[in-house]
Amino acid sequence: MVAGEASSDLLASLLLQGVRQHWPQTAIHAHGIGGTHMQAQGFKAQWPSERLAVHGYNWEVFKRVAGLLRIRRTLGNQLLHQRPDVFIGVDAPDFNLGLEQRLRQHGIKTVHFVCPSIWAWRPERVHAIRQAASHVLCLFPFEPALLAEHGIAATFVGHPLANVIPLQPNAAAARRQLQLREDAPVLAVLPGSRSSEVQYLLPRFLHAVQWLLKKIPELQIVLPAVPAREASIRQQLQASGLTGRVHLLQGQSHLALQACDVTLIASGTATLEAALFKRPMVISYAMHPASAWWMRRKQMQPWIGLPNILFRDFVVPELLQNAATPEALGQAVLDWLGEDGTAQQRRSTLQRQFIELHQSLQADTAHAAAQAIEKVLSHDAPL
Repeated sequence: MVAGEASSDLLASLLLQGVRQHWPQTAIHAHGIGGTHMQAQGFKAQWPSERLAVHGYNWEVFKRVAGLLRIRRTLGNQLLHQRPDVFIGVDAPDFNLGLEQRLRQHGIKTVHFVCPSIWAWRPERVHAIRQAASHVLCLFPFEPALLAEHGIAATFVGHPLANVIPLQPNAAAARRQLQLREDAPVLAVLPGSRSSEVQYLLPRFLHAVQWLLKKIPELQIVLPAVPAREASIRQQLQASGLTGRVHLLQGQSHLALQACDVTLIASGTATLEAALFKRPMVISYAMHPASAWWMRRKQMQPWIGLPNILFRDFVVPELLQNAATPEALGQAVLDWLGEDGTAQQRRSTLQRQFIELHQSLQADTAHAAAQAIEKVLSHDAPL
């Protein structure tokens, strides 16, 4: 298995749990690239997930591409020698699809978990998926039919997090666990888990927090940090003078989302998690200008946040690159916290939409995924 970042590590751990439940009498040996959640399920991580957690299409990636290719080549050589029953690549398509294609060409069955967003950007990637994956496990119900049009076998397995996150999250319980006041608003700041996100996005978020604290002095701020980024985040908090005002959490992003009234959040899987927690959000992203230009060229839709893509509408605001000023980010957060009738109606409408989304993504993911993997492992399953 290969999972390339914090969100993929969580998804992969849930998949591993389901596989072990499906084959309780079978010894499951899983190894490759993964994080702490996978390791808690008995996964042997030869490299940690954060080694793959890069983003962008210029300097950020190019300066590390040789190391990534070396890891992929080394792992591929090992797997061709060991001949596993199945290889499962979890997201990270730029890394996994090439590895899957190589393994599949040598007769190893491959499963790709999380369909690349060919319906949102880079539609040409469908050709790589067809060559790489024996089967695709899809998180969204419309994806298998789309892949079938291109001759790719796929199964909708639901989104595992839709079964983990409660339909009605208990904010009060989460606040008690985090020792937060229940009579003051809470903002969750989620800048992402990649080093480039901490570099380009977190400073904007912290300046927005400074702006908000002038408007709402009693505002409580929680900031989850993955272990690999904690030191750099602490440095930025100290430099901004916010060390005493921001509750820095070790992981615990779900608890932060459960406790908050609104989240200031990086575009990515976390935006769907925030939607499943029924939380208003302000989505943002910032990267090297050359990378941003390249991604705009490949983008097929006007939205980048998963909730907006799934609803095909700007149900939550997106502020990207130069538009992500501290004042704009802060005002967008402030708009969600308003006590007037318009703001209350806006929050109520969003909550209904997110409940409907949550219900549409619920399925017995562990069972559906294990059944699909069993089909791939069967002798009559085509490579």
